[in-house]
Amino acid sequence: MRKGKFLQGALALTLALTVTACNGSMTSNSTLENALSYDDAVTELNTFVKKIDPKTTTARLDVDMDNASVADSLADISTFDLVLEGSGQINIEIAAPSEFSGSSYPDEWLVAVGKKFNEAGYTVDGQSVSVSIRKISSGETLTYITSGGYQPDLYIPSNEMWGDMLVSSGVSATKLTDRIAGNTAGILMSKDVYNTYKEKYGDVTVDGVLKAAIAGDLVFAYTNPYTSATGMNILCSMLHAFDSSNPLSDSAVDQLVQYQNNAPTAAYTTSILKESAAKGIIDAMVMEEQTYINTPELKDYVYTPAGVRHDHPVYSFGWTDDNELEVANLFVEYCQNSDSQNMAKERGFNLHEDYVSEDYGMSGSDYLSAQKVWKTNKNGTRPTIAVFVTDVSGSMSGTRINALRESLLNTMQYIDSNSYIGLVSYSDKVYINLPIGQFDNKQRAYFSGAVKDLELGGQTATYDAVLVGMKMLIDASEEIPNANLMLFVLSDGAQNAGYELKRITPIVGGLGISVYTIGYEMTESDKKDLQTLSSINEAVCIDASSDDIVNELRNLFNVNM
Repeated sequence: MRKGKFLQGALALTLALTVTACNGSMTSNSTLENALSYDDAVTELNTFVKKIDPKTTTARLDVDMDNASVADSLADISTFDLVLEGSGQINIEIAAPSEFSGSSYPDEWLVAVGKKFNEAGYTVDGQSVSVSIRKISSGETLTYITSGGYQPDLYIPSNEMWGDMLVSSGVSATKLTDRIAGNTAGILMSKDVYNTYKEKYGDVTVDGVLKAAIAGDLVFAYTNPYTSATGMNILCSMLHAFDSSNPLSDSAVDQLVQYQNNAPTAAYTTSILKESAAKGIIDAMVMEEQTYINTPELKDYVYTPAGVRHDHPVYSFGWTDDNELEVANLFVEYCQNSDSQNMAKERGFNLHEDYVSEDYGMSGSDYLSAQKVWKTNKNGTRPTIAVFVTDVSGSMSGTRINALRESLLNTMQYIDSNSYIGLVSYSDKVYINLPIGQFDNKQRAYFSGAVKDLELGGQTATYDAVLVGMKMLIDASEEIPNANLMLFVLSDGAQNAGYELKRITPIVGGLGISVYTIGYEMTESDKKDLQTLSSINEAVCIDASSDDIVNELRNLFNVNM
């Protein structure tokens, strides 16, 4: 019974911090009202799987397994919106984060300034000039630049950490200015929790929040440090709090592991944190001040700046054209003029001007190491056990099955070797293509061979296969206790054989296992079914019809695997 409580409690808490992408919003978990008890769910699961009678096949060891690179798992840069497109004879492209590259007030400051700049009639060497702006997070830009997938003319991350990481990755970059729009990152607490915290711990600091979280006095959540500047900032602040003399010491890492044992899973975006706070799932979270100021539903929260400042430095790269460099400097100066800065303040920037950045004593290479430390230890001492359930019915022929194979082969590089992985395929029958095993090099080769050898044909018994995958997870958890159990379902969603979704919902709810669904070229009704399956235990549903599916899966696995 203890295991059931853990799955329905701790996992429900952590997995509530993911995003449901099939319809763009999280769904409340009303289905849990009909859930069986854990023990009853296991009993019924065993009965159902016995009737389904899955067959185990022999996986092929893929000795020619290709080692996918980060570049292989990057979508075309066009999947990130070009929110402003310049038309000057000399045009430079800027990669900028969402807090000021949005499409509407108050998150469009850089776009608004860019439009005014483009309309101002500036010329260089007799040629008209302009800027284009691409909306892309600080972390995603770093990934694209360092992998060779994209090179903007200017990179404006939220803080200097990303510029330091860029240079440490071997990219030649020059900082044109330390700041174009002032901002801070910090910790938000609901007022009730804040008042209780103050009485026991005093001023709000990262160190204090960690102590309160470890003591069980609050639940603290942060964003993915691979993509989020705020998440990366707070991660380093946490490591610094654990050991101020050496944030990457064994002691700091050990304390991070212990903290992560009971911490929520990192969220993809700040918006997911806001939704989780609204549901009462978390008490404290990280956020940029400009976002906090412009979010009315957070008026009952108290903001305290922490970590390094988010002043949006500007980086340029090895220019071969002096005219383009002059345009870049012109635009930086335009951003810094009084009119532009007044526009920034109107939108919530340039506040807390007296706040001084925390000094972590870390270099760019240290920040990169901190990401790796987090990736390895984000689940604490709890290993992850995951089963991939793949649809091989006739409707998956053509582009769908090709996309499914590519999704798994390109992104399995992000699955940690300490994880335990299995593979199931199904049409009207269910097959265990790869029993669960630790994802070492040999298991990876078997996984690659099994994925490449998937054969199509037949009807679609999606929910039979879900039950088989869950049975594998439950059985494996007996040998590997206190693990994170996860199921990934890759399908076009068109179930037409075997058990129906409504029949297995009480079992899924009772087991508390998160079901991540990835749908390929789905109809609207199929999207609804997969989204409903994921929402039972508040996991993620991804629409693989979108162009950036590889980015979605890369970030999903970075956070969870």
